[in-house]
Amino acid sequence: MSNTKKIVVTIGSLFFIASIIAFFYNWLVNETIYSANILFSFILLSTVLNFLNMKEFDKNEADELDQHVKTQSARIGYYVLMILAGLILFISEGTSNLNDIENYPLLLVVGLTLIIQPITEFLYARKYK
Repeated sequence: MSNTKKIVVTIGSLFFIASIIAFFYNWLVNETIYSANILFSFILLSTVLNFLNMKEFDKNEADELDQHVKTQSARIGYYVLMILAGLILFISEGTSNLNDIENYPLLLVVGLTLIIQPITEFLYARKYK
């Protein structure tokens, strides 16, 4: 792992841990759940996992190119689904202020769309290391 990648993963992990601590502090002490904090935590975890999964891809052979096209198509479809889930959340809630969101199950679904693909890729890559 390169030094830049280590630094980004470390800083991202620290921010993720800080956001989780802030969430539980606000929940337990202030008895308030901030939707923005939940979504921000998912975004940070997604960023860290995506940096852990970054790799170079050799495109010399036709089979590898075909596999690359299929992989990229699936990834683009996943990101379109993720964006649409976020739009549904904001349109159904009728607000742009993240702390006014009250539909926590839908918020968790949107958050999970951010981390499912990187977690799956990370676990699958570990299988071949």
